[in-house]
Amino acid sequence: MLRVGINGYGTIGKRVADAVRAQPDMDVCGVAKVSPDYVAVGAVEAGYDLYAVDDERIDEFRAIDIDVAGTVDDLVEQSDVVIDATPSGVGAQNRPLYERHDTPAIFQGGEDATVAEVSFNARVNYDEATNADYVRVVSCNTTGLSRLVAPLEDAYGIEKVRATLIRRGGDPNQTGRGPINDTVPNPVSIPSHHGPDVQTIFPNLDIDTIGLKVPTTMMHVHAINVTLENPPEDDEDVRELLGSEDRLVMIPDFAGLDGAGTLKDFAADAGRPRADIWENCIWEESVTIQGNDLYCMQAIHQESDVVPENIDALRSLSGHLSGPESRSLTNETLGIGFSRLNGRVTKRLDTQTAD
Repeated sequence: MLRVGINGYGTIGKRVADAVRAQPDMDVCGVAKVSPDYVAVGAVEAGYDLYAVDDERIDEFRAIDIDVAGTVDDLVEQSDVVIDATPSGVGAQNRPLYERHDTPAIFQGGEDATVAEVSFNARVNYDEATNADYVRVVSCNTTGLSRLVAPLEDAYGIEKVRATLIRRGGDPNQTGRGPINDTVPNPVSIPSHHGPDVQTIFPNLDIDTIGLKVPTTMMHVHAINVTLENPPEDDEDVRELLGSEDRLVMIPDFAGLDGAGTLKDFAADAGRPRADIWENCIWEESVTIQGNDLYCMQAIHQESDVVPENIDALRSLSGHLSGPESRSLTNETLGIGFSRLNGRVTKRLDTQTAD
């Protein structure tokens, strides 16, 4: 069993902890928190051993009757691998801690790529992280773009990618984020940081990205144009290709899932924890071939799409499963794939074929 410590129990950390707990080959050693807030109470109620960042903080937790197992130093020492899910920039500051204990670590996409030996996506470069000491799971947007680019590159070859990223202003619990009533180019300069980040996964990919922030907490939406080297004859070929990918979900028009709000509602009705959507959600009707150019739109749940990637990164780093084996096990244990929706899609496609 791989003993995993979670340093940072926020939006990503709590989801990764639950995902690790669901794996048959992993255990959660504990989770580390800075503040004794409602999330810390939730961690204890969930049965996780809770660690404070340092000795000075322990008394703050105990003052409200939260039992603390020790400090982050103790957690790192007990762990085979640490998932660093701290806020952007803090992970780089934590690396000396992991080095001191000779404990491998997995960082998140908010960190600069230089924090780790490998920037990771399970579909694209699983083997590159095998036996590495430090791995960075790329951001939610980079994960979403990489999952889409990979099968297109494999099947058709890619000349160039252009993507406009309409990004949520903040997560539901980020009350200080914005904009409140505006649409903000973020950044104004082109490309946004997302294109260069995708190139940490696809070094030779020609990609330009534009970023905007809008007043919603739901999901990111990507409007994408890909110029293909060898385009297929029609749109349906691309839809079938993308639909065959395990972490891409094709959203058919009949489902009535016309935006991020209905997608989140569907996820909640499907029994997803926290209404999480681990997959890219690609609107089927948006997939359009015009000459060599492919157009499509996809929604990315920023709170959860990197969760399965973290699980696969743990297995890659420890080197005890192949990429396909790990992805299959992760998909099975988390319940990735909207079976009700996919079943209806399959049935509809079969009917169209028969007609």
